[in-house]
Amino acid sequence: MTEHILSALIFVPLFFALILLLFPSENKLSFKTGTLLATSIQLFIALVLFSRVQVGNNLLKGVDGNFQFVEKYDWISLNLGNFGRLSIDYFLGVDGLNISMVLLTAIVLFIAAISSWTIKKFTKGYFLLFLVLDASIMGSFLALDFFLFFLFFEFMLLPMYFLIGIWGGIRRNYASIKFFLYTLLGSVFILIIMIGLYTSVIDPAETAVNLGIVDNLKDVQELNVKFVQDALQKEQIPASLQVHTFSIPAMMDVKNYVPGSFFALGSDYSVLGLPARLFAFLLIFIGFAIKLPAVPFHTWLPDAHVEAPTPISVILAGILLKIGGYGILRIGYSIFPEGGIHFAWWVGFIGVVSIIYGALNALAMKDLKKLIAYSSVSHMGFVLLGIASMTIEGINGAIFQMFSHGLISSALFLVAGVIYDRTKDRMIENYSGLAILMPAFTVAVIITFFASLGLPGFSGFVAEVLVFLGSFNSAISNGLLPKWFTVVAIMSLVLTAGYYLWTIQRMFLGKTWTRNKEFVVDLKDLNYREYFMFVPLITLMFLFGIFPSLMLNIINISADHFIDFVLANGNSNLNFLNK
Repeated sequence: MTEHILSALIFVPLFFALILLLFPSENKLSFKTGTLLATSIQLFIALVLFSRVQVGNNLLKGVDGNFQFVEKYDWISLNLGNFGRLSIDYFLGVDGLNISMVLLTAIVLFIAAISSWTIKKFTKGYFLLFLVLDASIMGSFLALDFFLFFLFFEFMLLPMYFLIGIWGGIRRNYASIKFFLYTLLGSVFILIIMIGLYTSVIDPAETAVNLGIVDNLKDVQELNVKFVQDALQKEQIPASLQVHTFSIPAMMDVKNYVPGSFFALGSDYSVLGLPARLFAFLLIFIGFAIKLPAVPFHTWLPDAHVEAPTPISVILAGILLKIGGYGILRIGYSIFPEGGIHFAWWVGFIGVVSIIYGALNALAMKDLKKLIAYSSVSHMGFVLLGIASMTIEGINGAIFQMFSHGLISSALFLVAGVIYDRTKDRMIENYSGLAILMPAFTVAVIITFFASLGLPGFSGFVAEVLVFLGSFNSAISNGLLPKWFTVVAIMSLVLTAGYYLWTIQRMFLGKTWTRNKEFVVDLKDLNYREYFMFVPLITLMFLFGIFPSLMLNIINISADHFIDFVLANGNSNLNFLNK
């Protein structure tokens, strides 16, 4: 039943997109119903996957091998003559680094499909692009081949560009172009490193087959892999017989690097005075920090959020930002662990700056959607701080923060969407006393705001506490981060409380008043569709806040393995580079 479950997660939305492509544009209900059905099936598959993950006896490790539900097939294979052979695999798998992101993606896309029910303009185009975006996001989290990951990562740009540019607000053209250019710039940095890695790394198993040591991949044993790696390091394998790969697990082992290649550990190559591998980490980090986004690469986010329609804002904040954090973990730290150790202080510092800067900007915003956008910049800073700490608490906290923030930020943008759908006005100063007109909505807003604030009992509290513990412990356990990073980050909670409580006081408490008197008629309480969006998200915020072990038990095993891998290999490689 679970043999091709990962492929199903990717291709179910594409299958529905192909079917809906045949429907006439006038049949708007078909596109809405079809998209909702596709995301419902995808959510069901994701829940089955999550329930079938085996975590007993340290079974779930992943990171550099031993992934679960693996699907690996030869996709593109080209004989390049004297340059060896090119091998690109359709390679999918899950571990503790991505299983939470897969579940989050399915949840948020289901909610976004419900939110999209109000879309009226060019309905067919909107929902087809929605389903393509769905498949691209899911593929990015599941891919373990760098080329396949990059393909999905890049393909997200196209539907997102049109979804903002066609269905967005007044300045939608500016916002969509800015989003596209920023993300494309980050992709260029990632592409440069991907090409360099391909020329540097071989697949020892496929090379063993190419050398005639074994007949096929199924017969390859660990001894065969070790033999090929030893022969490679002794330069005993001709270039024409080497099989170059984009496999991320293969790239994580320095024994698979061709001696003298650009990213080989003993390489003499340097860029701007930095060893090639450290420079590569820097480019990878910037590429994914733009997507996260981290200060100073964040300026595209407020514009994109303000102009995007509500469902796309939900997807953007709930999922797309998480690909930045996931990419830093899966590719940056995993392939270049010495870069993570070398630049740990700067990664943590950027995280702290993002936390404070985002909170200060949110405090100054008059537009509700911009306030929420800057709060996302602030909260994603906790992800960087947790990653930089390289402690078990910090990594668990960073991954759990991505999952928790995905739920909370989705609800936050639904809050802004409820107001905007009724009045086409998001200015905080134009409303007062909404609690009287919209009591159920006010309850949903207060719960969501307090969850984002990090109140105990919500998932955000657990995530932030773990990040604080990890960053503080880093000064003691590995010396990567100073203690004052944690102190400053904790102070941001006061700012967070400030902008949320102030918004509640201005918009919802006191005497009912709106700048435009006609708004009073339009400001009706939540309808059944909106209840169906808020209730699941709020329930999950409580569920993972009260029972965080439901997720942490799965994350923890891979996080522990990840830290051991990065610290051991990072320090070893760094010592080698500093000789």
